[in-house]
Amino acid sequence: MNVTFRQLEVFETVARHLSFTRAAEELSLTQPAVSMQIKLIEDIVGLALFERLGRKIYLTEAGLQMYQVSREITSKLAEVERTLNEIKGPEGGRLLVSVASTVQYFAIRLLGGFCKEYPNVNVNLIVTNQKGLLRLLENNETDIALMGEPPAGMGLSSEPLLDNPLVVIAHPNHHLKDRKSIPLDELKNETFLMREQGSGTRTSAERFFAEKGMKIFANMEMNNNGAIKLGVEEGLGLGIVSQHTIDNEVKAGRLIVLDVQFFPLVRKWVMVRREGKRLSAVGSAFEAFVRKEKLRYVRLPGIGQLRNLQPPLKRG
Repeated sequence: MNVTFRQLEVFETVARHLSFTRAAEELSLTQPAVSMQIKLIEDIVGLALFERLGRKIYLTEAGLQMYQVSREITSKLAEVERTLNEIKGPEGGRLLVSVASTVQYFAIRLLGGFCKEYPNVNVNLIVTNQKGLLRLLENNETDIALMGEPPAGMGLSSEPLLDNPLVVIAHPNHHLKDRKSIPLDELKNETFLMREQGSGTRTSAERFFAEKGMKIFANMEMNNNGAIKLGVEEGLGLGIVSQHTIDNEVKAGRLIVLDVQFFPLVRKWVMVRREGKRLSAVGSAFEAFVRKEKLRYVRLPGIGQLRNLQPPLKRG
C-alpha cells in the first residue's frame, strides 16, 4: 500500500476531528486539498474510509482500522524524533507546547525568553481550551501543557505553576464602577460574556456561582479571551477573565476590575505532561526554564503576593 506519511497525517487529522474543515485549519491546508488527499488514500486502499450522514462524517469499519494503524505509525515516528532530538541536545530539536487560552499571554513571553537562550529550537505552540488540552495530552500530541488543574485519574503528572486570579471586568463607565465590595446579588441582572463550554474559566465561574446558589445571565458565548475583552470594552456586558490577561487594557483605561465580593477567585495554573512520558533534551530544558524563570514573565500587579510554588510532581 503506497500511502505517504503526509497522506497518513492528513487522514489521521480528519479522523481525529471528524471534520474536513477543522483538519484543514490545523494542517494549514484548504478544505479541497484535504478532501483530495482523502480521496487518493481511498483509491489506494480500495475502500471508503469515511461516510457522511446528514452534515456529519463518521469513520467506516475500514477507516477505524486505518486510524488505529496510523496512530501507531505516528507514535513511532514521534519516538524516533524524540530520540534524535536527545542526540542533538537542548540546543536544537522541536518543542511541542500546548496552553490554555488564558495562559497564552504569559506563555508567549515565557517562550520568548526560552528561545533567546535556545535560538535553534523549533517551537510548536497550540492554544486551546481545557477540553482540547486534555485531548492533546491523551493522544500524546504535546510535550508539555500549561493549563488549569486537570481531572484526577487521567495518568497525568502536574506541578503548580502560578496562581490564576479570576476577576470581573467591566467598561470604565459601568454603573458599578465606584462601588466597593459589590454583593453577588447585584450581578443577577447583569449580562455576562462567557467563554465556550469546555473552557476552564467558564467551568470555574459556573461552579462558583452554583455553590453560592445563583446563576448569572450569559447571553453571549465567545471562544477566546480577546473577544471577551473587546466585547466588554464595547459595553456589551461584564466578563470573568484571568487577571493575567488584562494588564495592558487596565493600564490603558479601556477596562476596569469591579470590586465584587469573593473575587478574585484564585485558581491554579499547572505544568502538565503524561505520566511516564520521556521528554526530549529540549523538553527537559524548557521544563527547567519554566521552574526557574516563570515569575520574570508575569505581568500582574502585586506580583510579590504570588507564591513561587515548586513542590514535587503530583500524580493523578
